[in-house]
Amino acid sequence: MTMNIFDRVRKNGTHAAADDHLGPGSPAYTEVHQRRDELAAVVAEMTWDLGGLTYEMAIRDHFRIDVLVRRASELQEVDAQLGEVERLLAADYEGISGGCRACGAPHSRGAVYCWQCGLQLLQESQSAVVTGVTAPTAEIPAPAQTVPAPETQIQPPAPPRQPLPPR
Repeated sequence: MTMNIFDRVRKNGTHAAADDHLGPGSPAYTEVHQRRDELAAVVAEMTWDLGGLTYEMAIRDHFRIDVLVRRASELQEVDAQLGEVERLLAADYEGISGGCRACGAPHSRGAVYCWQCGLQLLQESQSAVVTGVTAPTAEIPAPAQTVPAPETQIQPPAPPRQPLPPR
C-alpha cells in the first residue's frame, strides 16, 4: 500500500503500527477506514485547490475574498467530518467507546446522555451513605433526639411591624 505525505504525517507511533496491516484487502479494513481514506483524499485535494486558487489570485493581484472564504468553509466542513471519523477510529483502537442502547450512536466512556437521541446512558444509583441503608435487610435508623447548642438554637420569628400612624 502506498502512502502519501498526509498519511505519513497523520500517523503517530501507536496508531501507525495498528494501521500498517490495514488495506482494502485486509479483514480488519472496515467501512470507517474506507470513509477515513476517502475523506483524507478529499481534504488533501481541497487544500491543494485552495492553495492554487490563492496563488492564481495573488499573481493576478485580484483577490476575491468571498470565493476564498466559501472554499475554506467547504474545506473546514470536510475536515471536521474527517476529524470525527478519526476520533471514532481512535476510540475503537483504545476501546473506550460504547453504543447507545436505543439508536446505536457511539459514545465515549463516562458519557451520561447520548449525543444523538438524548437517552440517559448511565443509570442513577443511590449510595448507602445517602440513603442510610447499608444492607438489603437493614432498617432505616430513627433520627437521634439531640438538643442543639444555645448559639445554634432557632429563634422565633420577630412579630410583624405595625404601620406607623399617619402624620
